[in-house]
Amino acid sequence: MADVTLISVRKVFDRGIVAVDDVSLTVADGEFVVLVGPSGCGKSTTLRMIAGLETLSGGEIRIGGRVVNTVAPKDRDIAMVFQNYALYPHMSIRKNLGFALKMRRTPKADIARRVDAVARLLGIHELLDRRPGHLSGGQQQRVALGRAIIREPAAFLFDEPLSNLDATLRHSMRAEIKSLQRRVGTTTIHVTHDQEEAMTLGDRVVVMCDGRIQQAGPPLSVYERPVNRFVASFIGAPAMNFIEGAIATDDGALVFVERRDGARWAIPSRWRSTLERRATPGIVLGVRPPALSTTAADDASAILRGEVELREVLGDVIDVHVRLAGGTAVIARVPARSGVPVDGAIALRCGPEAVA
Repeated sequence: MADVTLISVRKVFDRGIVAVDDVSLTVADGEFVVLVGPSGCGKSTTLRMIAGLETLSGGEIRIGGRVVNTVAPKDRDIAMVFQNYALYPHMSIRKNLGFALKMRRTPKADIARRVDAVARLLGIHELLDRRPGHLSGGQQQRVALGRAIIREPAAFLFDEPLSNLDATLRHSMRAEIKSLQRRVGTTTIHVTHDQEEAMTLGDRVVVMCDGRIQQAGPPLSVYERPVNRFVASFIGAPAMNFIEGAIATDDGALVFVERRDGARWAIPSRWRSTLERRATPGIVLGVRPPALSTTAADDASAILRGEVELREVLGDVIDVHVRLAGGTAVIARVPARSGVPVDGAIALRCGPEAVA
């Protein structure tokens, strides 16, 4: 096992297309870090540079303290798992698992022992004599993971390994991958475009956009304290509500005044010093849908008022789409038994601690 460090890493493709721009990141020994972002954000290119499958245009990559910029992929002591599994179709699962060890001229007895141990770890022992074409997508993914684990590398690199699985299987495989990584303790860098996958898997989440790291931190910290509007809108489903307005004072206290209908919100004390230094009063307030609760239309304690446009029933919760009096659209995620009307007037409440 080893740490992985990127220092001012940059990748520029033909015609001056900048795919990765000044990315610096340290992944600690044994840490599970997830790179997440929309298509084209540079996350897969970053992973491929760590693997040695793409050359660097600038910067430095270290694995276990060793600079690997010019080291061949096979000599970097990493194992990569791809979204298409990359199994040999003409080989049995047993031979697929042991192939890398065979290429290293590992003794047959050691190969057999390690194949057996990995197969039992992943629950695929009964599949060893089958071929990949006879396995389900989930089974093939376990074999692909087994091929990585059996090599006992310094680090795992996962390039969207769950993207080809259906929703139910993706959910179960997320739990398996997390549990497996904790058991083996290998440094892991995982790439995905799925923010839910990133939040459930990572010890740390690294949000990327336009080739740059926008924010890196523990999943809950990124969710609750996004550093910019992109992170706030990308992390979380449904996306964060954004309401435009301005800062004003009310009996000496700072309040947010909604631009269109004049609704007033108390400002959390943690934002006071930052907001008081602003040159202009204009501001965008962000609120997560679960932070909004519904109340009766005539409730005097309500902050926002509007009309119900749509209800999405999602089992034990309902996403309520509301058009505020000033025309702004927001979503509130509330318990299914909240008694939300199908249409008509509604009022919403939100505590100041939920404001971002």
